[in-house]
Amino acid sequence: MNILLVEDDKTIAAGLQYSLEQDGFATIICYNAESAGQVIAERLEQISLCIFDLSLPDGSGYDLCRMVKDRRDLPVIFLTAIDDEVNVVMGLDMGADDYITKPFRIRELTSRIKSVLRRYQNQQQSKQQTQPKAFIDIGNVRIGTLEGKVYKQGNEVALTALEYRLLLIFANHIGQVLSRTQLLEGIWDIAGDFVNDNTLTVYIKRLREKLEDNPQQPTLIKTVRGLGYKVGDSYSAK
Repeated sequence: MNILLVEDDKTIAAGLQYSLEQDGFATIICYNAESAGQVIAERLEQISLCIFDLSLPDGSGYDLCRMVKDRRDLPVIFLTAIDDEVNVVMGLDMGADDYITKPFRIRELTSRIKSVLRRYQNQQQSKQQTQPKAFIDIGNVRIGTLEGKVYKQGNEVALTALEYRLLLIFANHIGQVLSRTQLLEGIWDIAGDFVNDNTLTVYIKRLREKLEDNPQQPTLIKTVRGLGYKVGDSYSAK
């Protein structure tokens, strides 16, 4: 895990580099804003966290923070000898994740680094879990979940609302055998529609006619004798 450290005091930078590397972090050291800007422009994808001294001989940590945040959502920690409310608020409003005043204990800095990284990791995991999948691909069939459309080999397939809901149930349970009772419970009365066992058979038949290459020998919606139906063994979601 790479940390970009920008500190014009080479003695402080060397001490920080040694301590961070003892904790398992790799460091990229810059002593001024110009060299840091070059790293940000060329190597930002390799960096996991940035530590910026606010006062640099040719610029400020604020400018570097803005450069980073414009390109990627990366955690930024400020180091500064200035400890007043205006600077703290300015840094945090700019998107900085923490603000440490010199002099500081190195253990405090590494603890805050780990805390910020954990918070970012949790945020990313939460985003991935809550972000809806835009597409679900099953064989040559693609379901556009955000637009509510279905495509086969790139061509849109017209489905009724109930056919679409039934297909979504299958798509959300790829590789699982679903009983007729489970399918009925999934589509019953969502829009005030009455769906019985015979109606379910009709809708499965219609889906096969619209989506299968050969409805008489279905490979998409398979019958599992005595148990129910199953769609595929794997799928890709994007």
